[in-house]
Amino acid sequence: MTSTLPDRWDCRPLLAGEEDLTVVFQPIVDLASASVAGYEALARFPGTAAPDVWFAAAAEAGLGAELEALALRKALAALPDLPPNTFLTVNVSPHLLGTAPVAAALAQPATLRRVVVELTEHMPTPDLAALREQTAALRGRGALIAIDDAGSGYAGLQQLAEVRPQLVKLDRALVAGADTDPVKAALAEMVGTFTSRIDAWLLAEGVETAGELAVFARLGVPLAQGWLFGRPAPHFAPLSPEVTQLVRTQVARAQLAESVASLLRPVRRREAFDGDDGPPPYVVLDRAEVPVELVLADPRTGAPYRAPVSLRVHPSAGVTETLQRALTRPPVHRFDPVLCTDRSGAVLGLLRIEDLASAAATD
Repeated sequence: MTSTLPDRWDCRPLLAGEEDLTVVFQPIVDLASASVAGYEALARFPGTAAPDVWFAAAAEAGLGAELEALALRKALAALPDLPPNTFLTVNVSPHLLGTAPVAAALAQPATLRRVVVELTEHMPTPDLAALREQTAALRGRGALIAIDDAGSGYAGLQQLAEVRPQLVKLDRALVAGADTDPVKAALAEMVGTFTSRIDAWLLAEGVETAGELAVFARLGVPLAQGWLFGRPAPHFAPLSPEVTQLVRTQVARAQLAESVASLLRPVRRREAFDGDDGPPPYVVLDRAEVPVELVLADPRTGAPYRAPVSLRVHPSAGVTETLQRALTRPPVHRFDPVLCTDRSGAVLGLLRIEDLASAAATD
């Protein structure tokens, strides 16, 4: 097939001289705490052509997997310098996830904890069953899975249902101008509701104005990214004091309901392979330290019983919203405690239904 792209975007010299591809990092902000939650690694190439042009040229030359693998290796090499309590997001095309070069790049780190593998949506995924197996293997090594551009392109409901991501990035088309377009805000709210139902985090991507920030703070979107918070940089840059204050101000204005943070009750954690059970309640963690089960005490007999983790929320979640979500669970788990975790999935405590109900009644 004859190439339709200029020779100056031939990626073969780039693959031979790997130093020409560089990586920059853009902050992802936890709106509730006005702090950096993580960074997205973005590839940069020589010249003025956008990264999409280079990746398209590589795909046309049959070298798409090799170029994505190079970008992955460069991004993952920065993991030792990643600031504490933050994660690193790396981009992978779903149809390349199972290729040998990409798989080898992802296999290089000893663990993928603190890594978010973001599935980009530039091409349809032909085999969702295979994608589900591949993402399950990445989760087994500690990675979180994200889906990019939800609400457009190939990020359809079927892919969300099959992959069950922990992070969903809202398409920029729904973010830009959301403060002046009520339809965009309503669509963003709809995606946020769906995201919470599958126990995932929503990230508003491409936030550029204080007005857009105000909308997503009001909607309770936990994470945001965009030029308003910081441009991509060659290092892991913190938020400026001015940006930190802006986020705090907008979030404070948007918080009309009390959060669940004040209702947290401590809970003991136990790894699944630890034989020392102890008295309930406690939460059971798998080898990747993901909460998988609650061990509770029967209110009538005091005997311990096991229940799945049927609902997780961030400490910034509203009391009424959390209570409503808890009461829509299946009847057998409707009155089980709600697990509260931070943005990295670490367990912070339990929320009892009776505490949520009391707080909601006095709201």
